[in-house]
Amino acid sequence: MTTLDEASLHVHLHTIGVHTLLCVLFALLTAGSNACASVLQRKAAAQVPPERSMHVSLISDLIRRRVWLAGIGMVIVAAVAQAAALATGPIALVQPIFIIELPVTLVLAALANHNRSALGQLPWNAILLTTISLGVGLAVAQPTGAIASAQNTSWIIALIATALFEAVLISAAMSTRGEPRAALLGLAAACGYALTAALMKNSMADLAQGATQLFTSWHIYATAVAGVGALFLLQNALQAGSLVASQPMLTVGDALISISYGVTLFSETLRVGWWLVPQLIALGAIIVGCVQISKSPLAAETSGLATETASTVLLYT
Repeated sequence: MTTLDEASLHVHLHTIGVHTLLCVLFALLTAGSNACASVLQRKAAAQVPPERSMHVSLISDLIRRRVWLAGIGMVIVAAVAQAAALATGPIALVQPIFIIELPVTLVLAALANHNRSALGQLPWNAILLTTISLGVGLAVAQPTGAIASAQNTSWIIALIATALFEAVLISAAMSTRGEPRAALLGLAAACGYALTAALMKNSMADLAQGATQLFTSWHIYATAVAGVGALFLLQNALQAGSLVASQPMLTVGDALISISYGVTLFSETLRVGWWLVPQLIALGAIIVGCVQISKSPLAAETSGLATETASTVLLYT
């Protein structure tokens, strides 16, 4: 009996290890795809007249631009990879990995504008600090998931709280201009993407019960609505200011809000007690790293990211 128990435990731990590895790999693929999408969408959004901000006409203008459509293609790739990541791991593990989108976005921005010299101007020490701190923080926190599907009562409370939070952010953004608006809308988009991830995770649990359960449940349709809403907010954040304002709020905000969804909706747990000390230190280091990365010359120059006309953008090589 002891031998069988030890064998069962070994198989169980091996399965957990494989699932965690797959979860991390899919999350990294998602982060890279999202970073590419941000650069492409920023190029398109910066070409749209400012008066179209927060109007449906913004999307109608963007949809005619090939570079924006290429960005949407990367969004689709990211969505598929994210669904796979959420199906194999907790949301509190998947979403924080997206913090690496910030440095990857800046690197891709330099390459997309054929400005390889800008790579040397990036704060590589800050990038290294952010990456290591993220890895250490997740290793210390060890997020785990207890349930795959949240109760409807929990969803009602979460949706009401999210709606109120979004209303405050959007109202504040409408009374500002420039970088403050980009930051507020970036945080609003982060909240939207975190909600989308939570709904997507629940949809993956529905899918595990069969296609009928997936399409007869409200989660999959709410995922689409939340995703479109988050995308709309992101386009306006990118159009309102530079990546230095919107991207840090988007990536860090997405991670922190997603953790709150994971804990409150899916009963996911993080290490507590004295483990909170290194977690807070890692979080502080991540924030410092993100701020330093955002101060890089490439991130600070809005024009350096988005002045190319559609005719000069190379979509294929």
